[in-house]
Amino acid sequence: MNSLDSERRELHRTLAGSGDRPEGGAVWTRRTFLHHALFKGVAGAAACGFFPLLNTLDVAYGQTGQSFRFAWVSDTHLYPKELNSRFVEKTVRAFREVQAMNPPADFMIFGGDLAQLGDPVELQLGSELLKEVKIRKVFIPGEHDWYLDMGSTWNKMFGASPWTFDHKGVRVIGLNTIAGAPDFWTARKMTPKERMGHMATLDGTLGGAWSVIGEKQLRWLNSTLSNWPKSSPVILFTHTPLYEYYPPWNFWIRDWREAHEILKPYANVTNVHGHTHQVLYNEIGKVRSIGMLATSWPWPYAPEGVPLLTKPMVRADPGDHFDGVGWSILTMTPQGRVENEYKMWRKTVFADQPADSGTEDNRNQVLSPRIADRI
Repeated sequence: MNSLDSERRELHRTLAGSGDRPEGGAVWTRRTFLHHALFKGVAGAAACGFFPLLNTLDVAYGQTGQSFRFAWVSDTHLYPKELNSRFVEKTVRAFREVQAMNPPADFMIFGGDLAQLGDPVELQLGSELLKEVKIRKVFIPGEHDWYLDMGSTWNKMFGASPWTFDHKGVRVIGLNTIAGAPDFWTARKMTPKERMGHMATLDGTLGGAWSVIGEKQLRWLNSTLSNWPKSSPVILFTHTPLYEYYPPWNFWIRDWREAHEILKPYANVTNVHGHTHQVLYNEIGKVRSIGMLATSWPWPYAPEGVPLLTKPMVRADPGDHFDGVGWSILTMTPQGRVENEYKMWRKTVFADQPADSGTEDNRNQVLSPRIADRI
């Protein structure tokens, strides 16, 4: 056993404690959704055969006695319209569907990567498209929004993170997990565009392990939760996953262990994140993490590190740029359960598979769970 395996085993024992799981456990269900019914009506959808099944995830909480719904949209990766109209089309579609929710969502969270290269033109385009959504909107940034001008335009247009508010018995928290990249640009005398170019790659070597909460924000998180009852629900929004999924692609937050230590006393914590562009589900101790779809494109699953409880989605049809992408509706039920429903734009059954067919050599690559989950 090498040192990394030993460290992960010890980490797993520490975080998992005495076999703690989120209250009530997680239940994967299948639920029928009428594709295109929003615009065509039930009869039109039925006539076209659009009856895909979507994975939904029931997340158990303590009793809240209240229900509400909110929507998540992220990872639109907008270019200027003249460069890429497809991403604009999909973003418009998502925002229109959110606005058409009946009953309306209480709020919408935009989970980062509105722009592709952080250009003010891209961010302004996103701001204009967001006017379609009339309900309350809250925002956290992605790395693609940030590293051209180090978040200056983003913060002016959409507000700074972290932030928190209480909503119907739930403490809602938004963190900035993308602003702490080690400074690789100053010594190299890089231009802002060069810096952004390195940060816009999935596995950029110069950026290193850039995703981090940071000491200041960790202290803020601890303070923000200090007056919150340990059994009351917490929903934590981050752009990147709040655990170690696949560090070579920056599918993680490098100080996630410190965050979990802060969250450990709380029985009902759900982390909702973007960045990975895929269906993901993970549990560490009593903390659940739910990965969200992008509207732009689906990333392949990593060759290893896929959480044991994940139901991998089928790969996208390359001939259909609306396939394998979408957004989500999350519902807090009166029974104290949060249900996540992926609104995926797919014409066939939303299935799952144990292998990823998106590898370069066109052969299925068997997905491996996290090392800690294989113990």
